[in-house]
This record gives sequence, structure tokens and C-alpha cells, in this order.
Amino acid sequence: MRAFSSRKLQNAIVPVAVTVCLLMSTPHASTQSTPPPQQPPTASTQNWPAPKDGDFAVKDFRFGSGEVLPEMNLHYATLGTPQRNAAGRVTNAVLILHGTGGSGRQFLQPQFAGELFGPGQLLDAARYFIILPDNVGHGRSSKPSNGLRAKFPHYDYDDMVRAQHLLVTEGLGVNHLRLVMGTSMGCMHSFVWGEMFPDFMDALLPLACLPVEIAGRNRIWRKMSMDAIRTDPEWQDGNYTAQPRGLRTSLYFLQLVGLAPLQAQKNLPTRAQADKSVEDFQQARFAATDANDFLYQVDASRNYNPSPQLEKILAPLFHINSADDFINPPELGIAEREIARVKRGRFILIPISDETRGHGTHTRARIWKNYLEELLKTSEK
Repeated sequence: MRAFSSRKLQNAIVPVAVTVCLLMSTPHASTQSTPPPQQPPTASTQNWPAPKDGDFAVKDFRFGSGEVLPEMNLHYATLGTPQRNAAGRVTNAVLILHGTGGSGRQFLQPQFAGELFGPGQLLDAARYFIILPDNVGHGRSSKPSNGLRAKFPHYDYDDMVRAQHLLVTEGLGVNHLRLVMGTSMGCMHSFVWGEMFPDFMDALLPLACLPVEIAGRNRIWRKMSMDAIRTDPEWQDGNYTAQPRGLRTSLYFLQLVGLAPLQAQKNLPTRAQADKSVEDFQQARFAATDANDFLYQVDASRNYNPSPQLEKILAPLFHINSADDFINPPELGIAEREIARVKRGRFILIPISDETRGHGTHTRARIWKNYLEELLKTSEK
């Protein structure tokens, strides 16, 4: 099998045609890297069907760097069953892409699946075939900590999207997607999908990112996070026997950039509470994060820049950001500028409220699902 080559703001909506990325959903923060363990919903509260897990092996996948992985495993979960029209085209497949450090299972939580996948809901799993992949370098897919460490190929976002396409087409036999949507890193992947495979989907819903090169403060915190590990003597060029202490510094940055200021001040109103949140975050994250995996995950964004080719996107695209997102601050004006170059695009800025969670607003579906409903109607064929 071959690899493919390749404060409070008003709700700002640009009705023309559209914008790093992290994961985490806790009461006080939303960030990137491996999420802490979460208790699954109980049978009495879960309103969506159990997912089916699978693995797809790709032989001799060639990365953009020229490196080749003899066998790359892509793990995934699916809900529902694909449906085809008379011409054999799949009509109900939805690809949902996770953030940096996450996995497809991050979407199997009440704030997301409970709002979208249940009976009668927008992405009812009885009607749609939902695909939740673990990206290369993440979850239960192939990643540095599986054994290759720093010898693992240095993947980037283009590599990750090509691998997703292989999984969808050759692994699952899906020849068309009703919707591609993603959060944070998955948001960026959605833009790449729209440019790389413009005829493959009916609609795109990128949440919490910008469609330009990662620069400014966003690049600075990433570089500082990577340097904290690489300059630590304990890292030993990736051949450490215990997680290097520099990883803790990286996780400090991670927590900080994911915080929503309003929620942090409300939920952590004293010095003691704020300090404890740092200790709790470190305790949960340090034990669940591998330094090499983290380095690769953050570094994968190094050459992301869909801006020059936004005109290639053909499908209707709704791009949604939150006004309290530290990583993608609205004052930059980037989303409003770039959206005009997407033929059927629209940018939506969700104002700060008691419901928003900064960057993590992307996973709180009840805040933005009305726009998803509109997008699905707009893109009906």
C-alpha cells in the first residue's frame, strides 16, 4: 500500500467565503498534549451508541521529509454505518479531527457526543457514519514513544492529512465525506483537507484556529515549549530513561495558553486555588505525556500555512473561533481577513460568556451547534 504524495466582543460574522491548536477540556482550562483520564459516561447518561475500534496498517508510508515508516498503524473509532447512493458514493460519512496531543476518543464525552451523536441530534449516529481517527503521533496510532523515539519520522500536517485520507479511502472504503470538522489542530487539518482534496467533502467546519502560518505569540510559546525539552541534559537527544524535567516547563506553557481568563478568575479566585490548579495539572499531565511525543506533536505545525491556497477550497466552510481564545485572539483580525478568500466561507466569532472556555470552547458543542445545523442545511445536495 502506498502513501499519497503530496471585554466582550460582538458576534462577528463575515458572510463571505474563511482561520493553532490544542486540546483539553477541564473546568478551568483547555490545552494540548495527552488528556488526563476521564470517566466514561454511565449507561444511563450516554445517549449515543458505543463506538467500534479498529486499526489500519499502512505499508511504507513516505513522509514529506523523505523518511519512510515501514508500517504505520492508524487507530480509529467509528459510530454508525456508511450509506451509499445509486452511484456507489458514500453520502453520510463525517470525519472529526482532534487537537494536538488528543485522540479521536476526546469527542466521546457528553459536552460533544451528548450534544451531537444521539437520537434526533445533528449528527445522529443512526443516520451518519462518524469517523474518529487517532492521528499519526497520537493516541493508539504509531508515535515516537512506541519505540523509535527521536528516530521516528518527522511528520507535519500535510503528512497527517494524507494519512487520514488513506484511512478513510483505503481503510474504511469511504469515497466521499458529508462533513470534515476539527478542533484546534483538527481545525487546521480541516483547512488542509479543503485545499488538498477540494472535491472530497460537502462541507467543512474548522473550530479554533487560524488559516495562516503559525507566528507571533503562538509560535513563541511553541518554540519555548520545545526548547525546554531539547535543552534539558536529561533529554539525551530523545534517549532518556525517565521523562526529562524540561517536560514540566513545557506543560506550564501548555496550561497557561489554554486558560480562559474569565473562567480562571471565577473558578480560581484565590492564590491557593490557583497554585493548586497548577499542581493538579502537572500531576495529571506529566504522568500521561511522553517528551518525544510532545515534541513531535508541537513541531508538526512548523510549516502549516494554508493561506496562499485558500481559493482552492470549494465546499461551504463555517470557521468558528471564541473571543476568549488566548491562542487565536480576535484582535489579530486574521480570520476576518482570510475568510474573504474562501469562495463559500463564513467566519463566526463567539463572544465571551459564562459558557465559553477559551480555546476549549471548540469541544462544547451546545455553544456552536446551531451554526453546524445551518452549515448542514447550506451544503445539502
